[in-house]
Amino acid sequence: MAWLLLCLHLLFFHFPSFTSSFNFLCHHDESSALLQFKSTFTIRTDYYFCDELRLLKTTTWKNGSDCCSWHGVTCNNISGYVIGLNLGCEGIEGDIDSNSTLFNLSHLQALNLSFNDFSFNDFSNTHFPSKFGEFSSLKHLDLSNSDLYGEIPTKISHLSKLESLRLSGNGLVWEETTLKRLVQNATNLREMFLDETDMSSINLNFMDLIFNQSSSLVTLSLPRTGLSGIRKKNILCLPSVQELDMSMNELEGQLPDLGCSTSLRILDLSDCDFKGPIPSSFSNFTNLTSLSLSDNYLSGSIPSSLFKLQHLIHLYLSYNSFSGQIPSSLFNLTQLVTLDCSYNKLKGPLPKTITGFQKLVVLTLNDNLLNGTIPSALLSLPSLVNFDITNNQLTGYIGAISSYSLEELSLCGNKLQGNIPESIFNLENLTTLCLSSNNFSGVVNFQNFSKLQNLYSLSLSHNRQLSLTFESNVNYNFSQLRQLYLSSVNLTEFPKLSEKLPSLDSLDLSNNKLNGRVPTWLIETSRSLNLSQNCFTSIDQISRNIDQLFGLDLSFNLLEGDITLSICNMSSLQLLNLAHNKLTGIIPQCLANISSLQVLDLQMNRFYGSLPSNFSKSCELETLNLNGNQLEGYFPKSLSHCKNLQVLNLRDNKLVDKFPDCLQPLQYLKVLVLQDNKLHGPIANLKIKHPFPSLIIFDISGNNFSGPLPKAYLKCFEAMKKVSQVKDDGSLSYMETSLGYYSAKGNASYYDSVSVTTKGIKMTLVKIPTMFVSIDLSRNKFEGEIIDVIGELDALKGLNLSHNRLTGHIPQSIGKLTNLESLDLSSNMLTGVVPAELTNLISLEVINFSNNRLVGEIPQGQQFDTFSNDSYEGNLGLCGFPLSKKCGPEEPSPPSANKFWSKEKFGFGWKPVAIGYGCGFVIGIGIGYFVLLIGKPRWLVMMFGGQPKQRGNRRRTRVRRTNGSSMNQMVPMS
Repeated sequence: MAWLLLCLHLLFFHFPSFTSSFNFLCHHDESSALLQFKSTFTIRTDYYFCDELRLLKTTTWKNGSDCCSWHGVTCNNISGYVIGLNLGCEGIEGDIDSNSTLFNLSHLQALNLSFNDFSFNDFSNTHFPSKFGEFSSLKHLDLSNSDLYGEIPTKISHLSKLESLRLSGNGLVWEETTLKRLVQNATNLREMFLDETDMSSINLNFMDLIFNQSSSLVTLSLPRTGLSGIRKKNILCLPSVQELDMSMNELEGQLPDLGCSTSLRILDLSDCDFKGPIPSSFSNFTNLTSLSLSDNYLSGSIPSSLFKLQHLIHLYLSYNSFSGQIPSSLFNLTQLVTLDCSYNKLKGPLPKTITGFQKLVVLTLNDNLLNGTIPSALLSLPSLVNFDITNNQLTGYIGAISSYSLEELSLCGNKLQGNIPESIFNLENLTTLCLSSNNFSGVVNFQNFSKLQNLYSLSLSHNRQLSLTFESNVNYNFSQLRQLYLSSVNLTEFPKLSEKLPSLDSLDLSNNKLNGRVPTWLIETSRSLNLSQNCFTSIDQISRNIDQLFGLDLSFNLLEGDITLSICNMSSLQLLNLAHNKLTGIIPQCLANISSLQVLDLQMNRFYGSLPSNFSKSCELETLNLNGNQLEGYFPKSLSHCKNLQVLNLRDNKLVDKFPDCLQPLQYLKVLVLQDNKLHGPIANLKIKHPFPSLIIFDISGNNFSGPLPKAYLKCFEAMKKVSQVKDDGSLSYMETSLGYYSAKGNASYYDSVSVTTKGIKMTLVKIPTMFVSIDLSRNKFEGEIIDVIGELDALKGLNLSHNRLTGHIPQSIGKLTNLESLDLSSNMLTGVVPAELTNLISLEVINFSNNRLVGEIPQGQQFDTFSNDSYEGNLGLCGFPLSKKCGPEEPSPPSANKFWSKEKFGFGWKPVAIGYGCGFVIGIGIGYFVLLIGKPRWLVMMFGGQPKQRGNRRRTRVRRTNGSSMNQMVPMS
């Protein structure tokens, strides 16, 4: 004991330097390295990736204190060396280069620098420093989402002790040799998260050879890594892997045979372009808890064998083309928590007996072909929180609902009938209730919905037989309700809900029979207000009270008069739709100054005067539709400030100007319609190198444009060269503008519409399919030849060059446009033969070559066998089917005169003709006698004494298509 006391005395009183180092465990050089590292960057307290309440670790880093006590720093308890550094989500902005003092921490075993910004100062110099490979003791490295770029250095393969590697969310590029060496050397590697790194140079067929070298690898995450190409069947045969994510790559082909990967617990192959059925080998994954095959092109039935996987917790099969009935065995799974089979072609009734699903929380079967009634067993599952079965063909009545845990119940878009069951009003946890687009009937007291105090969104729209009653003298309150949809429910007066909807954001009362004045409380509480398709006559009272409104739709009403200047108070407005009314006067210039405005739709009114001319530099417009007014004047150059503009429709006005070159910089412009104005002059000048790269609809018909076809523009229409693919279910995507405020399905959307002439018929596309690509240059004064460059626009579905002054031959390159459905070259001066290459146009439904100077035999085969006589009339030199005129061995050239010899086309009238009439008459009599005497040419003989021309049915023959690519959202124009 005395010996121990002596040692303590010497320690504390005779060796003060020792006691000092005992108090400070951290080594001075490492403390200095950390402080110097901190000095090279700044901290963003508002870093959006992170929790707003996060505690910044580096605020505890103070000179003179023990670095082992600093937040984010871990030291070895014995040696004092820094072995762990965690600065994840610190909000760092700065650089890491090879000289960084970070690399002085040579004993590091764990390093986390995730969710920072190391590209802040210089994007081009944010490469992955090779010195990371010198941390020889490193076991855990997390650099995910830190804005690092460039090739991953080969030195990373020196990290032989690595157990965990996270590099997701950076712009890093892998070389195959680097990846192979890393996996080969790091024999203890258990998890790799490489999401969104670039692995496009790696041969997909070598993936198993690379990763099979690591017998310790348990988790492999490779989504969105650019993997693609031809692969062998056992590409993913990784026996030790338990979690595998290869989603969002272009793997294509059949699903791989994964029979050898029996250890798998989590498998995600979503959005990989796989086709065909689910292979039987998937039933061998007896340990599987989560399977995601969503967003592919998978078909066939859902195999019953899949549901032998008794440990399955999450199953995602949405956005495919699965057909047939849902196997009854699926409803027997006892561990299932999530089941998503939405957006398929599943049909038939749902099983009435359900023995499993006791733990089911999410059930989404929406957008299928399911029929029959909703089994009562589904509405009594004890754990069900989200049940979505919208857009099917379900019928019958809804039984009692006893799933009291329900928060989202979506039954809209079916054929359900009868009364809304009283049991719905007992679901106290309900936040979303969608019953719209059914056949519900009966009288419902709106007060009953106030029992659902957590209700956020309520949709009862499109139930014509449903009657709602509103009581104004009852004290109830919808404290949480933010979205209310009462479209098409036969309302004749506004609901008596004053002060009962304090949180309301979005209100839809469209397609009712409302008129008169809009209640002030409604305008002041709503941020999105849809009153379209009613009987309102004035906008005055509304526009005085909408300074906080995000969206206002008053289209298809009876509005008259001017738009008052008070509308300029709408400083937050994103959508203003006053289309299809009787509004007059001048469009207020101030509308161009509302920087938040994304959609301005004033089409089909009676506005006059000039276009708004002072669009601000902060313009956010995506859609500007002024079609069908009486606007005059010029294009405002300030329109080029609207960099996000996607749709510009100025059809049917009185604009007098040249082609608007100021629009060339609009890189996102998809639809440009200038039809039926008074525009003039040639279209030639390019102000930028690549104008209009996103354009898919180009309609300048019905003007006075002249000169040659605009070759320079057509060459730059890049979006018209890329064919949009349609999924196996034939579904189409449509152009829409996503707005900032919310609707029943998330952010509110506005679907653009446009009137077009296609297949010889004027149509209104109520929604514009993204694959509808069209050029209409008809009814102008273009001259010269049709340019070959048109044959490069592979995605074209409609091409109309009719009623111009075009000459020369029909180019053979048009035969490359295999997606073309409508081709109109009529009423020009085209010569030569109809190219045989046009028979390659297997999608062609309508052609019109009438009133030209074409000669020779009409080509046969494919779609050309379906076209009628009127497709070729007015070409006296043409022969062969479908014309009655047969082709002979000596077919002459077509006549040099036809009905185009008019003052309108050639600039002279009857007087020059009359000068030569006298002499011509005498000579003509002589020549005519000689022609009739010898019987040639036959076409002239037939005009006077031969067989009369047989005119076919003037109705064009159409080929009916079933592949889903024809536009199914068209309505004839009145």
